Amino acid sequence: MSIAQETPVTTTPSTPHAPPPRNGRWAGYSHLLMARMLELKREPEVVFWVFVFPLLLALGLGIAFRNKPADAVRVAIVAGSASQDAQSLLARSPQHDLFKMQTLPAEEAQKGFRLGKFDIVIEPDGNGGFEYRFDPARPESVLAKTEVNDALQFSAGRKDVVATKGVTSSEPGSRYIDFLIPGLLGMNLMNSGMWGIGFALVDMRQRKLLKRFVGTPMRRGDFLLAIMTSRLLLMVIEIGLLLVFGVIFFHMRVLGSVFSIALLGGLGSLTFGGVGLLTASRAQKIESISGLINLVMMPMWIFSGVFFSYERFPAAIHPLIKALPLTALNDALRASILEGTPLLQQWPRLLILALWGGISFVLALKWFRWT
Repeated sequence: MSIAQETPVTTTPSTPHAPPPRNGRWAGYSHLLMARMLELKREPEVVFWVFVFPLLLALGLGIAFRNKPADAVRVAIVAGSASQDAQSLLARSPQHDLFKMQTLPAEEAQKGFRLGKFDIVIEPDGNGGFEYRFDPARPESVLAKTEVNDALQFSAGRKDVVATKGVTSSEPGSRYIDFLIPGLLGMNLMNSGMWGIGFALVDMRQRKLLKRFVGTPMRRGDFLLAIMTSRLLLMVIEIGLLLVFGVIFFHMRVLGSVFSIALLGGLGSLTFGGVGLLTASRAQKIESISGLINLVMMPMWIFSGVFFSYERFPAAIHPLIKALPLTALNDALRASILEGTPLLQQWPRLLILALWGGISFVLALKWFRWT
């Protein structure tokens, strides 16, 4: 009985495979950032809302307020024996072009005043004088009372003791459009950060796209930082387009340096990017994030001085208004663009923006959910 001998099998040692090339610490971040930028090709509506809409808004409001004439004073004269005297006196005054007069019965005149159709009601008192009906809570009514009284007194023979002269001024830097464009810049940076980041994250979460990132060796911080940086790159185009538009079409003066304005825009973009991340860190549905974003943005739309100065609000709440990130950004942009104020002199506003953005990003990094 023979025993089969096993022939030893010789194996040639194989050459070990070379380790896969290492792309570096920031490889995931750079790929995510590139993917975010390429997504713009699939969403052309983003280009409209980010770049075109602010230009159209600035154009419309700039045309509306650039050469706005003085508002006409709407005057109701109570019909009577002396109503013609009041109308004649106003017609002879140097400011007669400002008055839009209408003679009506007393009841109809008072009704029109109550409904806001007239700024003031003039009623002869029967003794050669006139009675003014005006509303002290309406600034236009108080101004109308002053202008009507001056016109009547002047036409009746009053002479000014001191000679005065009025000079109108509409130089660049003091017009409404100069106030408006920095506010639009701040508003657009807020909208981009809140909607462009917060809404996009929740949309990815709802479509289960974030789950795919969980299984990858990607850092959570890299993912969130790439999302924020994509908005930072778009910010450069946003600010450049709107400023160039204001300079070309409305002859706006930009006194601050390009570097300081870009730095303010970058800080504002990162600030609202952090707030957008925090808002979207836990939201599960589009309806939820839409409500949260509107809840965060609405107070700043109203109080932060986008379309009009927040100085109109009571002085008691000014500290709270100035603590809002959009207020700090708008004030800093206006100071830099219109006055050329150095950044070092604006450190309180920069600190407010840095605190809002930094704290929001840290909290978002801690609370962020992939699913």
